[in-house]
Amino acid sequence: MSTTTDVIGSNRAFISDNMAGASPEIARAVAAAAAGHTLPYGNDPFTGSVRHQLSEIFERDVEVFPVSTGTAANCLALAALTPPWGSVLCHPDSHINNDECGAPEFFTNGAKLVTVLGDDSKIDPDALREAVRRKAGDVHSVQPSVVSISQATESGSVYTLDEIRRLTVIAKDAGLRVHMDGARFANALDHLGATPAEMTWKTGIDVLSFGATKNGGMTADAIVSFDPALATELAFRTKRAGQLASKMRFHTAQLDAYLTDGLWLRNARQANTMATRLGDGLKALPGTELLGSPQANILFCRLTQQVTEGLLAEGYTFYHDRWAPGIVRLVTSFSHTPEDIDQLLDAVRRHTR
Repeated sequence: MSTTTDVIGSNRAFISDNMAGASPEIARAVAAAAAGHTLPYGNDPFTGSVRHQLSEIFERDVEVFPVSTGTAANCLALAALTPPWGSVLCHPDSHINNDECGAPEFFTNGAKLVTVLGDDSKIDPDALREAVRRKAGDVHSVQPSVVSISQATESGSVYTLDEIRRLTVIAKDAGLRVHMDGARFANALDHLGATPAEMTWKTGIDVLSFGATKNGGMTADAIVSFDPALATELAFRTKRAGQLASKMRFHTAQLDAYLTDGLWLRNARQANTMATRLGDGLKALPGTELLGSPQANILFCRLTQQVTEGLLAEGYTFYHDRWAPGIVRLVTSFSHTPEDIDQLLDAVRRHTR
């Protein structure tokens, strides 16, 4: 009987990139942080280095709040951007709408998620233009307060810089703030070939949920605020939510190693390259339909029941029949290799016969 360790060791795990282990550089950094004594609550050298690195990466001083989960990053960021009577405008496919178990509503003390449609899991500008005005000023309704976009999206698409800018202009003209869920921030950045500054504050983003866990980290993400006026509120909200770790150095040692020498970008590039390799291979197989073109490290395809069952029997793990019958989601990670991808393609080919 296969164990979880067996599945991960064989690199047949395509459920999500958070199934991958940690980059060796990050594991070594955590071990090094365990030696000796240092000040608690983020007053340590690792946390200081992360703040410095992120300010350099984003080409300006930023406020950084390390947290243990992407849920905490998203929800604390949103709580600082909207009042309890506000609404968060997001795509129906967004993680905050589907996978946070009501945490955005909980942390914002009751703000409502209002979905805004658009193709490829991206908010449509015309739909947003209507949504930011809907019942504005009506005391009987929640008030549009913040727009949240996912970069990359839950379907693997990526907003272009122009698309982000168009949405932020609509939001700012209506007096709304803008949050970016960057659980796969590095993957989107690699696809666009843009700079972190260009993909965030230069296009109008106020607060970023900076993801590391899905890209080689262990248990650390961060809230990055480009608005100094939010720093005090975010600091108190982070503490109140139990996210101000006393031994913060174990979070920030991960982030420090993640950012050092471009590890975060190399990991993302590897995951994206493997998704492209997989997508190209699936397109060439008869009876297999690739749905869209992978822009990050997530792809969807249509497989026959025979192929799906055959792959599962071989120990491959992935989401299937969750969105519609026959639809499979495959997610690549930094730890996948060309050999892993080719073995998966060979398995699909065998079971297609």
